[in-house]
Amino acid sequence: MKIDLQKKNILVTGSSRGIGAAISKELGKSGARIAIHYKRERQSAEEIAKIIGNNSKVFKANLQDPDQCELLFKSVLKEFGHIDAIVNNAGTAILSPLNNENWVKEWDKTMSINLRAVGILCKLAIQHFKTRKSGRIINIASRAAFRGDTAEYLAYAASKAGVVSLSKSIARAFGKDGITCFVVAPGWVKTDMANESIQEYGDEYILQGNSLDRLTEPEDIAPIVTLLASGLADHATGTTIDINAASYVH
Repeated sequence: MKIDLQKKNILVTGSSRGIGAAISKELGKSGARIAIHYKRERQSAEEIAKIIGNNSKVFKANLQDPDQCELLFKSVLKEFGHIDAIVNNAGTAILSPLNNENWVKEWDKTMSINLRAVGILCKLAIQHFKTRKSGRIINIASRAAFRGDTAEYLAYAASKAGVVSLSKSIARAFGKDGITCFVVAPGWVKTDMANESIQEYGDEYILQGNSLDRLTEPEDIAPIVTLLASGLADHATGTTIDINAASYVH
């Protein structure tokens, strides 16, 4: 099966490293032009844009700020002319025990990045896609949305559950407008963001629930996202695809 994404413009948030970088590269291999979003790591984002080619561009935004979420989308739209798909990958996972004096602040930060920013970008994408009668939204959630997480990651699990519900609602509400929406839910993935947790719990703990003998890597996520972005799986709209080495099956 050949996936052809030539002349497709795709915004991938949080794409200067980790899962987002792997997704962007894989989409680029199929010919897509990528809007590579970053918060701080401009050099890394530019290197990825160079690897991808296809006239891909980098865009800076702090997704904790609602105004910057809107500016990001509008900047990509102005630069590219149109957007065919958006991959909401950017997220944060803050280790926050209940006795942490900053617990509420960290809860709010998690929600603002993991859920509110996704909601804003989905809203803007839907409005744009409706004018084109076509568009695909792929939201990166987590197995934590379904099975829960540890006491230190209550906000993370709750935010990802919100992403799942949001995605299902979009799929149900806007299909007749030519808009599809999907969720990809990884388990532990070997990224810089997960490194703190991996160090906290240890490799043996992380792997104990996996049916496979290695930790999932960003490159294991990217092909599924590319398939969903292609339109070849549109009748799976509203679905969640688990990529967690059978550590949680539902």
